This record gives sequence, structure tokens and C-alpha cells, in this order.
Amino acid sequence: MFNIDEAFEMAEQIERDGAKFYRIAAENVTEVEGKDLLLELARMEDEHEVVFANLRKKIVGQDWQDAAYDPEGEAAYYLQSFAKGRVFDSRKDISEKFSGIETLADLLGIAIQFERDTIAFFTGIQDVVPESLGKDKVTSIIREEMGHVTLLSRRLERLS
Repeated sequence: MFNIDEAFEMAEQIERDGAKFYRIAAENVTEVEGKDLLLELARMEDEHEVVFANLRKKIVGQDWQDAAYDPEGEAAYYLQSFAKGRVFDSRKDISEKFSGIETLADLLGIAIQFERDTIAFFTGIQDVVPESLGKDKVTSIIREEMGHVTLLSRRLERLS
């Protein structure tokens, strides 16, 4: 059975993992501009974690299921697929993605894929959260994550 509390807990963990990834990546980059970008992205992920934690506190115990439109249960199943690691495994330690010899370009590529996966998961959450319980906040975070992809992609293009 789908559990919104678990979905928001996963969202918080994804944001913690993202912040951790960016901080570890920044440690492995000597170029100042690249390091600054990665640390700024880590700070943004920290902010997103707080937003999801606050939404989670607000939504737990509320009668959100009646307000969410998911008659076939597709959004719920989609989120369960993430939770079980079928789409990407958020249960793995993010530091396992590093071999220690990545270039800035390699790190940016990993980050772009992580951000894309994050957007996909958050879109699933957005589909089940009603307006009255914070759908606009989830939408805002999705847009910010899309902005992260843009920042990372532009930086990667400049390296080419």
C-alpha cells in the first residue's frame, strides 16, 4: 500500500544524498568555479530537504488521499517502484558512485543523471499531493531541480 510519509521520507533522503554527492564531488575538484558550483548545488539540496521535511510534517495524518486524483493508483505504483529500487536505488550510498579519478566533466555527467532521476521521482509525488497540502511547493522544487540540470549542462558544455 502506498504511504505518503514514506514517499516524503525518500524525498528527504534523495536531497541528503544529493547534497552529500555535491560536497564529495567538490572535494575532488581543483577548479574554483566548478567547486563553487557544486557547493552551491549542495546548499540548494539542503534547502529542499527542509521543504520536504516540513511538507511531511504537514501532510502526515491529513486526509490527503481523498483530495489526490489517482483513480487507477498509477502514481502510487510509480512511487513504489522508486522505493523498491526499480527505477534508481536511493538506498545505496551516494559515495559509491565515486572512483576517485573522475574529471569535472565526469562529475557533472553523474550529477545531471542524478538530477533527472530526482525530477522523475518528485513528479510522482507531485501527482499525489493535493493543492491544499503543498503541491505548489513540490512543483517549485521540481523547477529548481530542472534549473540544476540547466546549470550543470551549461557548465559541461563549457568544458567541451
